[in-house]
Amino acid sequence: MMRRVLALAVACLMLSGCGPVRTEPWDNEVAQTDGPEIAYVPLDDRPDNVERVVYLAESLGYTLSIPERDDYRTALDGQPCNENGTQSGDRGELFRWVLDREAAGCDRYVLSMDQLLSGGLVNSRAMYNHEDISLPGAEGGEMAETYSEYELMGLLLSTLAEDADNQVWLLESVMRLAPTVGYQDGTLEDYNALRSYGAQPRPELAGEALVLGTVEESYRLGADGETLDLAVYGLTEAEAGEYLAARGRKLELSHTMMEMVTGLKAENIHVLIGIDDSSEENSIQKNEIAYLRSLLREGDALLSGVDDLAFKAVAKLYLEESGWEGANVSVSYFGGTEDRPACDYDYQSLETIMEEHLAFFGLKEEDVILYADLLVLVLTQPADPEQAETYCRELVEFLKNKQESGIPTILIDASNGSYGTMFHEMLTKEVQLGWLVSYAGFLDMAIVTGTALSHGVARYAFLRSGEQTEATERAFLRTVADSILKDFCYKHIVREDLLAYIRNDLGGDPNNFWLPNIDREAILGRLESGMAAATAPVIRNLERSNFISDLPPNYAERGWGGIALKNYRFPWDRAFEIGVDIQLGEFTEPHERVLGVYYQ
Repeated sequence: MMRRVLALAVACLMLSGCGPVRTEPWDNEVAQTDGPEIAYVPLDDRPDNVERVVYLAESLGYTLSIPERDDYRTALDGQPCNENGTQSGDRGELFRWVLDREAAGCDRYVLSMDQLLSGGLVNSRAMYNHEDISLPGAEGGEMAETYSEYELMGLLLSTLAEDADNQVWLLESVMRLAPTVGYQDGTLEDYNALRSYGAQPRPELAGEALVLGTVEESYRLGADGETLDLAVYGLTEAEAGEYLAARGRKLELSHTMMEMVTGLKAENIHVLIGIDDSSEENSIQKNEIAYLRSLLREGDALLSGVDDLAFKAVAKLYLEESGWEGANVSVSYFGGTEDRPACDYDYQSLETIMEEHLAFFGLKEEDVILYADLLVLVLTQPADPEQAETYCRELVEFLKNKQESGIPTILIDASNGSYGTMFHEMLTKEVQLGWLVSYAGFLDMAIVTGTALSHGVARYAFLRSGEQTEATERAFLRTVADSILKDFCYKHIVREDLLAYIRNDLGGDPNNFWLPNIDREAILGRLESGMAAATAPVIRNLERSNFISDLPPNYAERGWGGIALKNYRFPWDRAFEIGVDIQLGEFTEPHERVLGVYYQ
């Protein structure tokens, strides 16, 4: 471990005259709980796939085991490579790690197949050849052996299926419409051209025509069955060929994975497939989605969203182990646009995405709030922009009323920034933010829905049947604080200042601090000072909030203690998102509920 850290530090110093920037997360190898182990291979090293999954697992009494960060890290162009000499994760090391966890007696797994087979989400969009994998020998000096991707996947799945006590969630994705900008020389022009090409309708396949080979053949065809003219989209044959080969490779691996788990009759292995950034058009994804749906077994699922896959899997694992029998939920929308996609990267309406996720978690929608166990409140984009303040006010008043009644509540901001900071300022001034069982609003709306429901349903189920400890409660509060502070304060306030600072003052690229190489310590300082100011009122609100600590008939609340934010960092050295360690003080007796004074 130390050798890897030193190697990365040396690379940073060699590539930069500015000195290293804190990009490592907190020491996730030190478990905060001593509960049952989940062996987890993350999609990549961003906070939603690492820190926040740790928080969720620990809030449910689990201990999350994760490989060394270097083995699942993604590096953008110009950034220090991993120890394996690439920009992607180390597939062989990760397969060995999972097999070693099985040999050590682990019984619970959440495994990203994009990471295991491709070295991470970003590389899965760019990798267009089936490349053999060198599997290191087990401890004891065995020599490494080389396997094809299919052979090693078969070895892993058959090994995990053999132990009936294992509970395994395999996470997979439907490739988005275009690869990643700033990775393997991908430019914004490349992205726009490929996304435009991928978004075109293809022939709709069904019945006997919906097979792997025909789906791949349809990639080059328009809806009329004629070959799409690459020149119309500004693409060369080489560019299109690599793009379609990457899609084909990924679909072939997904197909083989489903064939294997079906052939093994592995009821202890579950598959959860997420649809990456999409389009509401009949795009190149449509036949892929239909084909993969046709392969699902009972208990598998295919849902919108990818960066929330681990949340959904951990929550579902807990629900099944705790004897979950479902719950009644009341969903209320404010804003009037729930009948359409919430952003350009969704292919379904917000209502449809919600309905599919409710079914996945065994939630029954209840029209009468009185009979609901859980409330879900959703702010959509405004149907009438002139009524924006009214929509926000209606939701806030509704939430204040339900907060008084004590019904556990999930809040989703699906407005995609349509209200600026108005909605968040109302919430900060008038409700106890820390009382919510979950909140989400930072990423694309398909991901936001899955994130909020995963955390909220898991919290409700844990309150109903789990054994609370100081560690589980602290982990839960970190999930709430992390989601609220990053969305309210970073996304909607500080990030805008940073974007301008990086472009105008430093002459850099907010999407990659290494190309050109800019003063990353200066950016970090700007982040820290900006967040200190922006988070102050929100932290005051949280510190004066209560959180639900027991459900009826013994309903109870406890008071939040102090909050401190330490060790800010930029995952992937870009301004899109941040990481931060959240330190909590001692819990208090319940605070007096005086609505309207939390901001002061």
